[in-house]
Amino acid sequence: MLYFAYGSNLHHFQMKRRCKDSIFLKKINLKDFRLTFRSKYRAADIDHKKNSIVPGALFEISKNDEKKLDVYEDFPILYKKYYFYYYGKKVMTYTMVKKTPFMYPTERYFNVVKRGYKDCNLDIKYLKRALVS
Repeated sequence: MLYFAYGSNLHHFQMKRRCKDSIFLKKINLKDFRLTFRSKYRAADIDHKKNSIVPGALFEISKNDEKKLDVYEDFPILYKKYYFYYYGKKVMTYTMVKKTPFMYPTERYFNVVKRGYKDCNLDIKYLKRALVS
């Protein structure tokens, strides 16, 4: 199955540790969405926003990996699954159930996401833009 990561799961070492079967395929952009941070966990989330993009990573994951991600993402309490199509292929990602107001991420969490941006060769400007939501 294809999985789109846009937050802490962009961090290759962390993702491999969590999902041992995962394979990083390539970086892609999710169109008409924007990145933000919210909830008491101050974690990454995405919102619909016309003419905006969320850079992220496309991973191939196993059923077992998906179960591990479900636990990590606190599915279906904190995050729900969101599906979209990328060149005709179904892709799964997570989006928060409750769209609470913006919350500045912790430095530790932000640094994990920033490292993920580096690992996946993503444009850091989108991450910085999410901090001024």
